[in-house]
Amino acid sequence: MAFGVFGGAPGAVVDVDAAPARRSPVALLLLLPGLAYLALFFVVPFVSLVLTSFQAPDPLAFGAQGEYVPAFRWENYVEVMSTYWPHILRSFGYAIAATVIALLIGYPLAYFIGVRLRRFPLLQALALVLVIAPFFISFLLRTFAWKQILADEGPVLGVLQALTIMPDDARITGTPVAVIFGIAYNFIPFMTLPIYTSLERLDLRYVEAGSDLYASPATTFFRVTLPLSLPGVVSGTLLTFIPAAGDYINASSDFLGSPSTAMIGNVIEANFLRTENFPVAASLSIILMAAILLLVAIYIRRAGTKDLV
Repeated sequence: MAFGVFGGAPGAVVDVDAAPARRSPVALLLLLPGLAYLALFFVVPFVSLVLTSFQAPDPLAFGAQGEYVPAFRWENYVEVMSTYWPHILRSFGYAIAATVIALLIGYPLAYFIGVRLRRFPLLQALALVLVIAPFFISFLLRTFAWKQILADEGPVLGVLQALTIMPDDARITGTPVAVIFGIAYNFIPFMTLPIYTSLERLDLRYVEAGSDLYASPATTFFRVTLPLSLPGVVSGTLLTFIPAAGDYINASSDFLGSPSTAMIGNVIEANFLRTENFPVAASLSIILMAAILLLVAIYIRRAGTKDLV
């Protein structure tokens, strides 16, 4: 508890913590635009989504598509869970696999740029540009390009078949391998950059101290480097897993997926835009959001860090 001397009798002390904190009206006014933005573009759409998820078919619409009335039909959630639970499990399975692959690729890449190239600023900047460069190309174009590369008549499958690694009737597109690969590829920069930020701030004297104390390079990495870069790992994992779980482009039949690889995002997109079954799409969206929040909360708690980049 903090104490201070504020006038009065000599030596008198006042409990500073007990003094009421005054909030400047200017600070509150500066917060208003941000609060208005959050209310308009997050709270209002979220409330609308929740209300839509409980809607019921309009009994007077005579089977017209997309006609629903406000209600409290909680059975919507039971129906979508019983119908689309394979898509939900598949989505999180693909997202976890893609996140692990992105971590296995992104961490060494971030370590090389943030630690090994620290003494070469020009090469370090060039390497960062190469990591960020895919962002200058549309997400759709990148995914469509991989569809052409991995196609049945593409170079990758042709080489694998020529080397007898894959049989002649095998294919890559439309399989879980292609979908997971596409998700991991598109989100590797989201994994690499937060880890690079943590490693770039790493004091290399800690690593040198480990060597001076006769620790092996592996021991120094797991006992010094990895724990100090954990905030970047947590941030990169979240930035990769959250959008990957809701991805619907890579798993689409128009790109790297097929009907058998459809994720929950594909189901939401189909119900919103094609069949206009808005309560089902809204219910799935709420379930996806709740599941992601639960998994993220568990992950952060188990990771044991709140210092997120």
